[in-house]
Amino acid sequence: MNWLKEKTVLITGGASGIGKIMVRLMLEREAKVIIWDINQENIDQTISGFSQNENLFSFKVDVSNFEQIQAAAKKVKLEIGIVDVLINNAGIVVGKYFDDHSASDISKTMEINAIGPMFVAKEFLDDMLAQNAGHICNIASSGGLISNPKMSVYAASKWALIGWSDSLRLEMKQKNKAINITTIMPYYINTGMFDGVKSKIPILEPEAAALTIVKAIEKKKKMVTIPGYIYRLTRMGQAILSVNIFDWFTGEVLGIYKTMEHFVGRKK
Repeated sequence: MNWLKEKTVLITGGASGIGKIMVRLMLEREAKVIIWDINQENIDQTISGFSQNENLFSFKVDVSNFEQIQAAAKKVKLEIGIVDVLINNAGIVVGKYFDDHSASDISKTMEINAIGPMFVAKEFLDDMLAQNAGHICNIASSGGLISNPKMSVYAASKWALIGWSDSLRLEMKQKNKAINITTIMPYYINTGMFDGVKSKIPILEPEAAALTIVKAIEKKKKMVTIPGYIYRLTRMGQAILSVNIFDWFTGEVLGIYKTMEHFVGRKK
């Protein structure tokens, strides 16, 4: 059964990367899809690719700006209706040592990756609570499970997102509300955001990663790592190994601590 049919799905960062792919996948499931993105050029290109689809809507929104979130959410409710599924997908990364970060680097990363999803969810959660139905999917990162050089602020933002997301799931459970929360923790995805990364563990292809996320929503899963073994590997390793041995295994055997050495990132 396709329960997403005719549901209203809002995707932040929906005009590029896996967000854009999820837009297509949701339209294929006959959902009504709303794109929020900061880049108007990307929005226009995405919309033009689905020019004949009357179930696609878009808004230029900076999710680090609370006033823009509030204004756009009000428009969505007035012009389109209640959001049934929210996918907090927008994110940024600044790949450098912590002492090289500017104050702007730090605040922007935390605002977009951690605080923004909370503000966006807050705007639509009341409607979900009122109808006792809804789904919030938060795209975190495997970087929220494990420390990594040149990712300190990014890791902090994703650790925060994971903690909030799964706590929200438990709150909905305690309140006996039929609102599902899915936390997604993918490894590096080949979208340009992490250009230059070198990894012994295979970097994810965006099409497969996006499909895994949509299927996780369809199946109402709670916490999903991509690939699936990442969660077990990190949690088990942290539980049974000393810090020194875990660092050696993660850094030397898996090579994770060296993945950002040649990071370039997406060209602006």
